[in-house]
Amino acid sequence: MSFDALEKFEKELALFTGAPYAIMTDCCTHAIELCLRYDGIETCEFTPYTYLSIPMTMHKLGISYTYLEESEQTWIGEYQFVGTRIWDSARRLEPNMYRAGSIQCLSFGYGKPLQVGRGGAILLDDIFAYQYIKMMRYDGRDLSIKPWEEQKWFYVGYHYRPTIEEAESASKKLAIYTVDPLTPTPVPYPDCRKITIVGDIDG
Repeated sequence: MSFDALEKFEKELALFTGAPYAIMTDCCTHAIELCLRYDGIETCEFTPYTYLSIPMTMHKLGISYTYLEESEQTWIGEYQFVGTRIWDSARRLEPNMYRAGSIQCLSFGYGKPLQVGRGGAILLDDIFAYQYIKMMRYDGRDLSIKPWEEQKWFYVGYHYRPTIEEAESASKKLAIYTVDPLTPTPVPYPDCRKITIVGDIDG
């Protein structure tokens, strides 16, 4: 399997957003998870108005979190995990949107600016994080080593890579992508303070 299409899209996305580096993943939630793991986040705070997978990820990783005291959804396009350099930028995609020193996680799911169906990405300027997370997203594999069986050592990785078809589709759509001229408005998310996550089902 050739990963040329994946590397091509990552370079195009980095150029479009102004980020030094971009890493495509299979979804935004997994992009966020990889960044939380890499930075060793133990505590953070974020908006309660977000998708269910975010507090689920915090529980899975054992991260202690609190919700910001918000009476309504106030963020548009992205929000920060306060106390970290990580942003959930799932609903943003604009030229030169990259914020220096940060890690911004994008989504290409349905209803997102670049709608592929599935997929996500990480924008960053940290070369060490880039090199490590790039391997983490695909079972610890260094994609410059072919065939993979010739790789002799691996970081612990996760099967969070996108398909080549998703990368090709994203590349084609990015080439003709234009920012919606309408003023962005908040997308209604449920208040996660109203739900309880009880943990894994005992076997």
